[in-house]
Amino acid sequence: MNTITRRGLLIGGLGAAGTVGLGAYAATQGSSPSTPRGPFGAPTPVSPDRGQAVVTKTLTAKPITLDLAGRTVSTWGYGDAVPGPLLRANAGDFLRVTLDNQLPDETTIHWHGIRLRNQADGVPGMTQDPVKPDASYVYEFTAPDPGTYFFHPHVGVQLDRGLYAPLIIDDPNEPGDYDTEWVLVLDDWIDGTGTTPEQVLDELVANSGSGGMDGMDGMDGMDHGEMGGMSRGATDEAGPWGDAGDVIYPYFLINGRPPADLETLTAKPGQKVRLRFINAASDTIFAVALGGHRMTITHSDGFPVQPTETDAFYIGMGERYDAIVTLGDGAFPLVAKPVGKTSGGQAMALIRTGSGSTPGEGANPRELSGKVLIGSDLRPTQAAKLPSRTADATTRLTLTGSMQPYAWGMNGAPFGENEPLTVQAGQRLRINATNMTMMTHPLHVHGHTFALPSGLRKDTVLMAPMQSFAIDLDADNTGDWMIHCHNIYHAEAGMMIALKYTA
Repeated sequence: MNTITRRGLLIGGLGAAGTVGLGAYAATQGSSPSTPRGPFGAPTPVSPDRGQAVVTKTLTAKPITLDLAGRTVSTWGYGDAVPGPLLRANAGDFLRVTLDNQLPDETTIHWHGIRLRNQADGVPGMTQDPVKPDASYVYEFTAPDPGTYFFHPHVGVQLDRGLYAPLIIDDPNEPGDYDTEWVLVLDDWIDGTGTTPEQVLDELVANSGSGGMDGMDGMDGMDHGEMGGMSRGATDEAGPWGDAGDVIYPYFLINGRPPADLETLTAKPGQKVRLRFINAASDTIFAVALGGHRMTITHSDGFPVQPTETDAFYIGMGERYDAIVTLGDGAFPLVAKPVGKTSGGQAMALIRTGSGSTPGEGANPRELSGKVLIGSDLRPTQAAKLPSRTADATTRLTLTGSMQPYAWGMNGAPFGENEPLTVQAGQRLRINATNMTMMTHPLHVHGHTFALPSGLRKDTVLMAPMQSFAIDLDADNTGDWMIHCHNIYHAEAGMMIALKYTA
């Protein structure tokens, strides 16, 4: 068994830079990018404004064990559970969160999707020094925008352990026209099943030029059955996404639990529920459906959209969607089906409002057989749109890379060898982004939200093979920021670039 799905070269390779792409991978191992700054020292303390509510929390990152339906695996987490503890505040609140690092390695916390001050962004070598074992770091920032967010490390491939947790920023003025709310965190899982994420990345790199993994064995969750050759195109399983991931996972989870040990959510028939979906996976796009129901999507990456009813929707790594559903009477499978992956089953939870048998682990709601909504097709509410304005500056962002060698980049080179994008404070920047590979990449921008041509506000967007987007952002948050693919293995192999403010 092996973790790697075997493919040929993807188009849009790095060219000459591809031969040095693994240098970016090597340099990003452990704690810092390939062009680190620092030392940074302790962050500059900030104080809340008069009358500003303060939310305080201590998060302890430490080795833990996780029970996966009777199988105990060793991993790292925040506290004693996966996901870590829910952190909640109101928009405009001041957050003061202390990271206590009890791990055997350096780490940080990145507050995914939050437009926060640069020193709190959690990128080692760019915004802070990594937090060493037995040390602590205080993150202080104001959360300006309501919505569904989450937090995770930005060191190596630590995200593919259990180091993630939801962050909900409430709108005090929202009417809350629903009876209850559930937070649903989706994940792909391999840590502690005979390998670690670091070993997975090492194998991806070491074997990317060999044409296969034949003769290797001994690691659970690995599959020799994948055929070599060219990367496959879109299929019924992959939908519009072409090749959708590199790693074969033995488990897919909702709120830290596999289908054999279902998360069960109970309510009464007829109740209206707000579902907050977070994809904390490292390498997996999911198609999500609730058996016997249609959902109404209300928010994308925290921002309100024109309510859109659908049977099912796709959610990429790092994306978040909120939905409203009115529940029927019975027992219903909530299924998150991995896109383009045939091993490891699926993620599933149970929603129970009455009698009825529990669906089997392979439940396949009919809602998944129809059209599945693509989040970038949503339309924003008027209040969520960026103000109309002509771009002051335009730049190009091209996603490039290959499986053989396993080298990914932006603008033709891996991180540390590509030139940063630049912007001046106060400008409206248009980024003409193009995915020149045959894999789908979730593009994530730190410290800002951006608008797609429709006006839809996002901080993470799925880019299908050969797809282009013109994305606009307002340069209203000075500092050095990261733009990267949120497939953690692509990012660590070089698919990152800096966005720097200039005078």
